Amino acid sequence: MGKKIVDFLWGSTQRKVWTSLIVILMLASFVTKLVLPVPPPHVALSGEPIFSTGPQWFTNSVLTTIIVDIILLLLALLTRFSLKEVPSGLQNVMEAVVEALYGLAESVAGKNASKFFPWVATIFLFVIVSNWSGLIPGVGSIGFYHPTEAHSEEAPAGESHGALLNGQLAMVGGSIMLAAPGNAQHAPAAAESEHGKFVPLFRAPSADLNVTFALAIATMVMVQIWGVRHLGGAYFRKFFNWSGPNAFMKGINAFVGILELISEFARIIAFGFRLFGNIFAGEIVLATMAFLFAFLLPIPFYALEVFVGFVQALVFMMLALVFFQMSTISHGSHDEHH
Repeated sequence: MGKKIVDFLWGSTQRKVWTSLIVILMLASFVTKLVLPVPPPHVALSGEPIFSTGPQWFTNSVLTTIIVDIILLLLALLTRFSLKEVPSGLQNVMEAVVEALYGLAESVAGKNASKFFPWVATIFLFVIVSNWSGLIPGVGSIGFYHPTEAHSEEAPAGESHGALLNGQLAMVGGSIMLAAPGNAQHAPAAAESEHGKFVPLFRAPSADLNVTFALAIATMVMVQIWGVRHLGGAYFRKFFNWSGPNAFMKGINAFVGILELISEFARIIAFGFRLFGNIFAGEIVLATMAFLFAFLLPIPFYALEVFVGFVQALVFMMLALVFFQMSTISHGSHDEHH
């Protein structure tokens, strides 16, 4: 057994090179961890303003979203102006992507595929580029230190409720505790240093709950628009339906309509949290692995996140497509059929 392991690791010149490289990287990871001060992973649930004195809406996720949009526009323009009768290069790649996505749309929506395709293809491309943008080195790790404000004023007597609201969570000795307002500025926060609060310059849009919810709301608004376009006012019968042969069935249909209305809002929550949860959790895992072991260990997780980013974009696209198609189906004719 020992001889087989030695042969596997040291049996040829190529294996010796790879084994030596792995050992060197492992040693470099330990040396980096021991010698260089490695800051803990930066964790924030939402986008953070890039400028401490600038507009609060201009966050790192907004900046990355603008960059993602520019990338998609440039990609579309480059593809458009490189069209040839005999495709090659970028045209080949984009044609393969478009054909694959259109085939999926046609398998779900049938004759409506041509109407829904521009919307769902845009969703897929935006989400997948947003997901993968968080895997680019420097995203989430390059940024600025903002000065932290010291709140040393104590609350006046009789305003204890304000003091409670100003309490801060702080990490002391590896444990999280609630610091009193008067002492909060003395407790070292996990994501801050003596230089101030670190704010990354870039953040993957999909890792910001604001972006995923905005995308979810826009998608569900389009679901209602497609429903009204195809069915007119009859589309709203699935939400407000008091028809039935007797009082009991009228009550059942009305209750089902309420459930349908609730489900529309539940889809927004599910859409937003599904995408955000998967991408945000992946970024935390990658940051933690890189913090614990600088080399080699994060590589499998990078490969996994590339796959997860693709799957989440595809899931978002397919669910949007299914909801678009379902909105065009008349519930009245369905009820009569049954």
